[in-house]
Amino acid sequence: MKTDIHPIYFEDHTFQHLTEFLKAYKDYRILVLVDENTREYCIPQLLPVFDEYNPEIIEIQSGELHKNLQTCQFVWNHILKIQAGRKSLLINLGGGVINDLGGFVASVYKRGIPFIHIPTTLLASVDAAIGGKTGIDYRAYKNQLGLFSYPQAIFLYPDFFSSLNIRQLKAGYAEMLKHGLIVDAEYWKELNKNHDFSKFNWRKLIDKSIKIKSKIVVQDPEEEGLRKLLNFGH
Repeated sequence: MKTDIHPIYFEDHTFQHLTEFLKAYKDYRILVLVDENTREYCIPQLLPVFDEYNPEIIEIQSGELHKNLQTCQFVWNHILKIQAGRKSLLINLGGGVINDLGGFVASVYKRGIPFIHIPTTLLASVDAAIGGKTGIDYRAYKNQLGLFSYPQAIFLYPDFFSSLNIRQLKAGYAEMLKHGLIVDAEYWKELNKNHDFSKFNWRKLIDKSIKIKSKIVVQDPEEEGLRKLLNFGH
């Protein structure tokens, strides 16, 4: 999918787009940020792509509770320990916490190293991974530290959703409903035709949500006005 903010690719089990993309980074140190869930369920499916790059896997704990400065310090310390330089690529493999925190970590390390997102939740695929917002929580305040910084690319593999529970699917679905409410009545109607998630064409619906969000972001990349619409319901 072409957008005006960053390239987005839908993958099948071969991960052809990711494989081609990584060829441009053959001289880079490849870092992969995961949590315990994506390490168990997602890394095995990507090993055929990653193996030749001898990636450094960095695992953090899952959950919003860990989207903080202490976790960033853990990741930075790990990267420093292995002496990763500016020619490093950080791959954020996970949900919203991984995408937000990983983008922030990459954007300030060595004044910025390139990063990509491989979102593994429905919510991250239509929200956190899209639009260049990075950040962490600080004290009792959500997303208080961060910056606008865009990934080199985003790679979507809806089959990852098979490991999600119904609560996680509903979280992403609610975000998609919001896109319909604020922008596209027909999209809202389409989402409400059927509530059996097993029958959803996720690729088609995700594509629509991403286009809605991307169109808003490109008009107001730093949330000075129009982009605040996307905060509806927060």
